[in-house]
Amino acid sequence: MKDKTIVSSSPHLHDVTNVKFVMWNVVIALLPALVAGIIYFGFRALELTIYGVATAVITEALIQKLRKKPITVTDGSAVITGMLVAFNVHANVPWWIVVVGSAFAIAIGKHAFGGLGFNIVNPALLARAFLLASWPTRMTSGWAATKFGQISGMNLENVPEKAMELVSKATPLGVANMLRNKDVVTTIGYDNAHSIYTHLTDYTTLTNLFWGNIGQCIGEISAFALLLGALYLLILNIIEWRIPAFYIGTVFVLVYIFGGIDGIMTAPLTFPLFHILSGGLFLGAFFMATDMVTTPITKNGRMIFGIGAGVLTVVIRLIGGYPEGVSYAILIMNLFVPLIDKYTRPKPFGEVKE
Repeated sequence: MKDKTIVSSSPHLHDVTNVKFVMWNVVIALLPALVAGIIYFGFRALELTIYGVATAVITEALIQKLRKKPITVTDGSAVITGMLVAFNVHANVPWWIVVVGSAFAIAIGKHAFGGLGFNIVNPALLARAFLLASWPTRMTSGWAATKFGQISGMNLENVPEKAMELVSKATPLGVANMLRNKDVVTTIGYDNAHSIYTHLTDYTTLTNLFWGNIGQCIGEISAFALLLGALYLLILNIIEWRIPAFYIGTVFVLVYIFGGIDGIMTAPLTFPLFHILSGGLFLGAFFMATDMVTTPITKNGRMIFGIGAGVLTVVIRLIGGYPEGVSYAILIMNLFVPLIDKYTRPKPFGEVKE
């Protein structure tokens, strides 16, 4: 019988949860988004995802073999990276974009820092940033329309004819970004710009954004599918609620204050909702900002991380020239994690300040 009077070093409590359990459950949580991508974009979405996963797994195995490390591709971490790289491109990109992105994510984003647990930024987001810098035209143009609709998600019958060509080929966030450009507003007319702004946040557009009938990146299109996966991870306690809640909440508040095209506090309540459902906010908030390796370990730190990511996302979307801001916001906040952890570290119980 073990002597219970012996006090050992921590940890004192052990859990059956391990890396493989966490990673494969995240893969399961991403499947609804993959199914939504296949429904709306056809098997092209599955094809690109397979390219991403296969490249990530092969790259990881080769690097681990060259480094004479145990090959751990069965733990699921490379599979997640490959899926997320594919989820961050649109369905019309060439297949080699996903292959290059996945290889970069594993080789540079992950193993250049020492492998799983040592990377300082999210590998899939670093790959997206690399692809955007290297092939910006392929990454940001040529968006695929869904099988059941078009790219913007708007009811085009409500769009003025003068702005039809501008709106029909742009993503929802792309349309919103154009409406902040004074030259565009001058070209199509203020009344037409205001009409588009109104219809951008109507029931039709928001419904399409929620279910996925819009032209966005493969893994971003369906907020409903992403919420299903997020709920699964929250129930299993694999992700924690603070980062997504403070991230999404910050975006909502700031867009409501500064998002209106007529000035501060002129945005309708539906416009913050539009920004939350658009782009990669849900994918980023629930599946990339919650990465255990690259996010704070303290509760207060996670709140700060979420708020910081939300502020940066809104600044990029409303002021910057790039319609989306989630990737860069999370990457920037990843770099501040050591500092956040340092200043939010809880004091040991009974500590006496000298």
